Amino acid sequence: MDVRDGEGAWDGSPRGGLTGPVLRVSQVLGPITALGPGRRLGVWVQGCPLACAGCMSRHTWDPRGGQDVTVERLVRHWCRGLDDGYAGLTVSGGEPLEQPGPLGALLTAADRVRREAGREDDADLLVYTGWEEAEIAASPEAGAALDRADAVITGRYRAGEPTGLVWRGSANQRLVPRTPLGHRRYAPHLDRRSERPDLQLRVTDEAVHIVGVPRPGELGSLERDLAERGVTFRGNTWRP
Repeated sequence: MDVRDGEGAWDGSPRGGLTGPVLRVSQVLGPITALGPGRRLGVWVQGCPLACAGCMSRHTWDPRGGQDVTVERLVRHWCRGLDDGYAGLTVSGGEPLEQPGPLGALLTAADRVRREAGREDDADLLVYTGWEEAEIAASPEAGAALDRADAVITGRYRAGEPTGLVWRGSANQRLVPRTPLGHRRYAPHLDRRSERPDLQLRVTDEAVHIVGVPRPGELGSLERDLAERGVTFRGNTWRP
């Protein structure tokens, strides 16, 4: 499942004739299992001015990349995921809080749909952001955008501060539950560590997608491993 499914294809114009809230998106994949508990829908937004050194997703930095996708269309993906038993929605990037209005619209609609499906107690909404908690608290727009999020992972990625904490790329990043469901779902994971990162490979017609939070050197090791098996890259997303 990704945004290039032929459904309401983007025509390259600023909004492509789209109506309703629109989110600039890099990709949509599901199910993913490496960015939160259980099988999930993953939405990666496009555009990030933070440009953290060592980021594995440099292709999501340019706000002119990706494509415009209506919230309505993204919610259709979420509905299909719920029907398939998905445990949650993860929004990453890019930087989701660079698009607070559409992000808030997506989370509000996703919350409404899970309630209508009777899944409000077991399908959570998780957002990754490079913003610090103080920055979020100082921005009414950011606070409103995250109003329906059950948990948020906050903080810039710092390559020099590696961590074994699950779902986080550096030791400064915090997993912050925000709702009763968020506390139930994420409390066991606040200080949980893993011996090795949980990485997931998804293959589409156009690319091999690496989903998860690798540790320093992990991507290079994976690239060498694949090369030994005859898989080579024409390019990747973690080098300039």
